[in-house]
Amino acid sequence: MYDELFKEVDLEVIELPIEMIDGKTKFSAYIRQLPFIAAEGESRQAVFRKLAEAYAIYRQEHLPKEEETEEKQLTIDELLRYYDGETIDGYGDFFKE
Repeated sequence: MYDELFKEVDLEVIELPIEMIDGKTKFSAYIRQLPFIAAEGESRQAVFRKLAEAYAIYRQEHLPKEEETEEKQLTIDELLRYYDGETIDGYGDFFKE
């Protein structure tokens, strides 16, 4: 279940070999793209839950809000400032005078 959530945001979880410590299993994993986000637990679900919680905190603190990342349409003046002579798709007739 949690594995699918990470795949939806193009993150890969690397699961480390299961260890036996004092007769208890220890599961460990980390996010490949963000190796500093790691977790350990007594079950696979617990590890994925901890990873999801850690990633949610990381995302809130470090990634820009969705509102800030919306694409901004360039004004004609801004478009002309970056125009280098190539015909921009959909604007071919606009630049012909």
